[in-house]
Amino acid sequence: MNAGETQRAPWIVGVSGASGTPYAAAVLRALLAAGERVDLVVSRASRLTLLDETQIAFRDGHWQDDLREWLSRGADGKPGTFAVDIEPVRYWNAGDLAAGPSSGSYPARGMLIVPASTACVAGVALGLSKDLLQRAASVTLKERRPLVVAVRETPLNGQTLRHLVALDDAGATVLPASPAFYAGAGHIQDLVDFVAGRVLDAAGVPHRLYRRWAGELGGGSRTE
Repeated sequence: MNAGETQRAPWIVGVSGASGTPYAAAVLRALLAAGERVDLVVSRASRLTLLDETQIAFRDGHWQDDLREWLSRGADGKPGTFAVDIEPVRYWNAGDLAAGPSSGSYPARGMLIVPASTACVAGVALGLSKDLLQRAASVTLKERRPLVVAVRETPLNGQTLRHLVALDDAGATVLPASPAFYAGAGHIQDLVDFVAGRVLDAAGVPHRLYRRWAGELGGGSRTE
């Protein structure tokens, strides 16, 4: 690893198999818009969800084209809604346990798991490290870096709730993918962007994804 690479310090974004791929897309777009570097890990299960929700087959050999197509779509699935420069993104195969994010010596700002399935939550809480996504999350916790887990499931059973408490105890931010309506949502994209914005709030990344509460009814304003 050269000196320039040491300074890269990306956000690791893990996409698990839960429904909610538009949340991941919104987070990725906002990170890139904020000038952040991104390391992307897409689980095997999430490829099936992405195919089902967007009809995009995410392929290792064509990940740039597939990622660009995915991020260009709005939450309603309409192609060409967004223009995104994916040059700052590095992609790691979820089966590559020798990848950079598998080691604590690899420089990273933290990790965002969006969306997080209950299986992913369990794996991270129990330290299973069955794939790169779970391993990178375990590394993030042991290095005391920010870990945001945007769990997307309902209802939650007692076992999952205990896993979420364990993650909270370990220092992670547990952030249910729960859209709010006070920000004046008029479109499905607004609801998706609210959740994505809260993920970025937890990570300390500036954005303008939703109208913030300003202490009076109807008086919220977008972030600067």
